[in-house]
Amino acid sequence: MKHWNRIFNKNKIVIGMIHTDALPGTPQNNNNISEIIKKAVKEAILYEQYKIDSIIIENMNDVPYLKKEIGSEIISSMSIISSEVKKSVTIPVGIQILAGANKAALAVALAAELNFIRTEGFIFSHIADEGFFEADAGELLRYRKYIGGENIAIFTDIKKKHSSHSITADIDINEFAHTAEFFLSDGVIITGQSTGCPTQIDDLLNLKNINIPIIIGSGLTAENISDYWDMANGFIVGSYFKEKGYWRNSLSEKRILKFTEKIEQLKAYKSI
Repeated sequence: MKHWNRIFNKNKIVIGMIHTDALPGTPQNNNNISEIIKKAVKEAILYEQYKIDSIIIENMNDVPYLKKEIGSEIISSMSIISSEVKKSVTIPVGIQILAGANKAALAVALAAELNFIRTEGFIFSHIADEGFFEADAGELLRYRKYIGGENIAIFTDIKKKHSSHSITADIDINEFAHTAEFFLSDGVIITGQSTGCPTQIDDLLNLKNINIPIIIGSGLTAENISDYWDMANGFIVGSYFKEKGYWRNSLSEKRILKFTEKIEQLKAYKSI
């Protein structure tokens, strides 16, 4: 919990997603970088105004994704976007670069002075939309040490969404989590099968004696957050905060307010 306590200084946090518009060089790019930055900064400021605890930036509109090795144009774009977002708010900021570009995310986090990264393919191997993913924990943590980025937390998806885990079907989620902990993950992220799909309660119940933070990474809403509140430390919210609950849409202040009001109710109830 060392990184968690230093970065967030609280036991439970809500992390709001910023899905950047499609970046230069990707098939759906329509905006120049200054427009993309302006939108990301606007969303970051809005999240902080509604007392969201933290932000994570992700290039989800860059479909179809490259696998691990991405272009310099993506790294440079994410660096400047992240730097401007970080300067615009006082809350912790993290990053994920799709797909599985974990070393690039670490480099961007170092350059933009971000607080954490989200990774896929940290332990074991799996088949994702983009193809076969080899685990990279050993390489990634050595790279973090090499660049002097040890203050950057690495939160790791396990049994990741949008993936097939038939190769590791004989390994349950608890063993995944313990392996991530053994390989020095700073926190594990549990998700449903795809973006916006609820995380399975049984998966969370099956986590036993995990001594690193547990983060729920998909499917959270104002209507179901109470079901998960006692089961995790972190709650990443993306789709629900968007108009009509669809991740590609603009942020909805009404939805953010509804969610944060529910969080305050849960905090008040649990403190009684």
